[in-house]
Amino acid sequence: MTLDKTQVAGVLLAGGLSRRMGGGDKCLRDLGGRPILAHIIERAAPQVSTLVLNANGDPVRFESFGLPVAADVVEGYAGPLAGILTGLDWAAEHAPGAKWLASFACDAPFLPEDLVARMMEAVAAEDADLACAVTHDRTHPVFGLWRLSLRDDLRRAMLEEEMRKVDRWTARHRLVEVDFSDLDTAAGPLDPFFNTNRPEDLEEAARYLP
Repeated sequence: MTLDKTQVAGVLLAGGLSRRMGGGDKCLRDLGGRPILAHIIERAAPQVSTLVLNANGDPVRFESFGLPVAADVVEGYAGPLAGILTGLDWAAEHAPGAKWLASFACDAPFLPEDLVARMMEAVAAEDADLACAVTHDRTHPVFGLWRLSLRDDLRRAMLEEEMRKVDRWTARHRLVEVDFSDLDTAAGPLDPFFNTNRPEDLEEAARYLP
């Protein structure tokens, strides 16, 4: 399937509380002289037609990145599904050509640069509604591709059933898992979804920067 980026909007998920990093916005922590978020945008933006940053609180702190910021449409820090629903709602309003939403966590600075292309191929081959990434038999559901037409179903699940677990909701739909191999780096192989959850992870990540 040829990737048509006009059909894919993207959401960067930065709405969490970052407790393991000591609070605050872990995506704004420094990695190699730049915020983690800058590394994420550099890899995610070329894969989609437009990007929105899902973050709660004062959006001014992200002003330098030049992206629209959308707070969770479900209150109470309801987890990644709230960010997905926020992205789906934003895309429906601001990206009229979009039929899909790609989601990216904001703590994985080495995410695959062909993530969306490979997921689009997979959903086309399997006639699926959703895709999520897998490495070493571990799923990474926040790195996914979501059909926009599912947003009302997700809203009902979150508001009426208080659904919070990503895999519980995706199990209701046609999901395809896409396996991504380790990245080859000068410092050795690296899981492309290595995440910077703790301060010591930042030191580890710095070893793998180009």
